[in-house]
Amino acid sequence: MFRQLRVVLEMVKIEHTVFALPFTFMSALLALRGWPSPAQVGWILLAMVGARSAAMAFNRLVDLPFDAQNPRTQGRALPRRLVTKGFVAAFVVAGSAALVFAASQLNRQALLLSPLALAVVLGYSFTKRFTWLSHVVLGVALGAAPVGAWVALRGDVAAAPLVLGLAVVLWVAGFDIIYSCQDVEFDRKVALHSIPERFGTAVALRVSAFFHLLMLLILGILFWKEHLGTISYLGLVAVGLLIAYEHRLVRPGDLSRADTAFFTVNGWISVLLFMTTMIDLLWSGPG
Repeated sequence: MFRQLRVVLEMVKIEHTVFALPFTFMSALLALRGWPSPAQVGWILLAMVGARSAAMAFNRLVDLPFDAQNPRTQGRALPRRLVTKGFVAAFVVAGSAALVFAASQLNRQALLLSPLALAVVLGYSFTKRFTWLSHVVLGVALGAAPVGAWVALRGDVAAAPLVLGLAVVLWVAGFDIIYSCQDVEFDRKVALHSIPERFGTAVALRVSAFFHLLMLLILGILFWKEHLGTISYLGLVAVGLLIAYEHRLVRPGDLSRADTAFFTVNGWISVLLFMTTMIDLLWSGPG
């Protein structure tokens, strides 16, 4: 059992929770203009990790027929039968239960919305079968995290978490488009849908860059509306430079560094935004 658990944790890339988690706590900081209590931090963390882990494991189950055919994904745990489908399904249930239980410990609104959150994060796995806008749906799945954190701490919804969530939607959709460029030929072969499959790699990379420019603009507006200070804007400038670097790593004829663009650069983007916002709000105060 422990061997299978280790394989599943590697399979869902538990360490990549770093993509959405910083935005979750960035929303928490904006909601309270300070740091949540240790209990609130713990329950939000459990909810976030549970939801993302369930979603990733469910995606691997649903995509197994395709992963077994795709040369890029044939080495994954399920196609190689390093873990059973039953164990992965149990892991999905456990992750989903963790989200619902954590939400119940935060407030009633969070509990009532937890089934909707699960429907979004699990439902994404089916979208490539019928729409090339699947990247946006993935963005909505991660963009719900900052909205959920706000609801968990304040029991309502305001403009700030919705704007932050929209920025996350554009950011995630943009880098998922880059990642999907690796599978254009396979997606066409098996009738899966994506922006690169529909419009070609060159157009897809331009769409990705446009999404990321919109993200930067929306974050700038959010920082202005929330009266954040210089440190937050410096962080945003640094993020803009990282995004420019990300798009220099990939070209229509050269996707060899797509993994670096997808994993490494975007991990730094989310952490950097959170750190600069946290310093701004907790140390220097809003400007």
